[in-house]
Amino acid sequence: MSTTGELPAGAEESAVGTGERSVGRRPDAKGPEGKRPDGRQAGEPPEKRVTWAELYFDLIFVFAITQVSGLLHHRHDPVGIVQALVVFVPVYWCWVGTTVQANIRDVDTARDRLGILAVGFTGLVMALAVPGAYGNRGVLLGAGYWAARVVLLFLLVRIPGVWRGPYGVGVLVSGPLLVAGGLLPEGPRVCLWALAALCDLSGPVVFRRKLAAVAYHPSHMPERFALFLLVALGESIVGIGASAAAVRLDAAELVAVTAAFTISAGLWWQYFVFAADAMRHAVTVADSRRDMVRRVFQYGHLALAASVIAVAVGFGETVADPRRALGAASVGLLYGGCGLYLLTFGYTRWMMFRSVATTRIVAAAVVLALAPAMVRWPALAALVTLAVVLVVLNVVEHRRVNAAAAVVGEPVGEAVGDPVVGGPV
Repeated sequence: MSTTGELPAGAEESAVGTGERSVGRRPDAKGPEGKRPDGRQAGEPPEKRVTWAELYFDLIFVFAITQVSGLLHHRHDPVGIVQALVVFVPVYWCWVGTTVQANIRDVDTARDRLGILAVGFTGLVMALAVPGAYGNRGVLLGAGYWAARVVLLFLLVRIPGVWRGPYGVGVLVSGPLLVAGGLLPEGPRVCLWALAALCDLSGPVVFRRKLAAVAYHPSHMPERFALFLLVALGESIVGIGASAAAVRLDAAELVAVTAAFTISAGLWWQYFVFAADAMRHAVTVADSRRDMVRRVFQYGHLALAASVIAVAVGFGETVADPRRALGAASVGLLYGGCGLYLLTFGYTRWMMFRSVATTRIVAAAVVLALAPAMVRWPALAALVTLAVVLVVLNVVEHRRVNAAAAVVGEPVGEAVGDPVVGGPV
């Protein structure tokens, strides 16, 4: 894997051949003023690695995502989807805030390790509150989030004016709104929590100019968000395994497990084979890392992770009883989640390379078009059909990359063991 932001040999030629070249530059070309040829800012320290404290911190969010998934499983009609999303945003934003803090600072110190552990504990509190978020644990959820934002602001307090930015919004606005929402009945609670979520999500846009001065480490950020998506994909494995472990596992159920795993692996392949290194390259060479981090990572990965959670809940509804017909809600989670996942790559590719993700947009359209018919089909047929679509998509993209490499006469991507950067991301 490339760790300096450089493309593997022949990879950019592949991007040109598939119409997905990064905006304007090869890594060995002269970059913008003040930027080194490898994309690092002048005077920028070498590659920043993820610390053990951050990896331990992620374990709390494994549990948190499982709790959000359980909330959606309990109620997955349109109202339930909105409720789960409104709860997921502060959980996700707590993780994002910690990741950004760890990216712009040296957190391998006793003070910062303790700070990350403290935020991790507040994340655990939030996760414990999720099942009763719309019952008697609403205040607990809000208090956990507010405490997390206070700790993060304290860790960054030495940065002048830090409270006049997204971290200040968490402490002064969204945290209090979440606590206040926990005191209200279910309907007003959803509205106030949605407002808090919008305040948090709009922070990087509102304070865009202020954040221009932030020096992001380009290698650390993609790695952290890829790990978060991997945690979400792990929930899809839990959705398969937990459902299958509770039944007798006859032939139909084993086929359902196989199809569901193929879907999960197909989603993994789309990101970690075709997209991960392209995202690393894009943020490394971007003229504005602030905008790339905001658009591709903070916002794009919110949609990617939410869609994977929806698919995971869909697995729980299908694998356990593959012979029964699915309802509209379960199909919406399974097919809608997969469609959103693929469409999000259309958004991220445009943000990175100003290129249209034709194959994934077409595949998403096929998935969404098939959804209405799947309502009347057995769950097993719905799983197998979706698995076939994802396998075909991955094969088509693999061949496109190899065909582009053949044009320039150089091996690329899997042919030499390197992920494809700038290819069909």
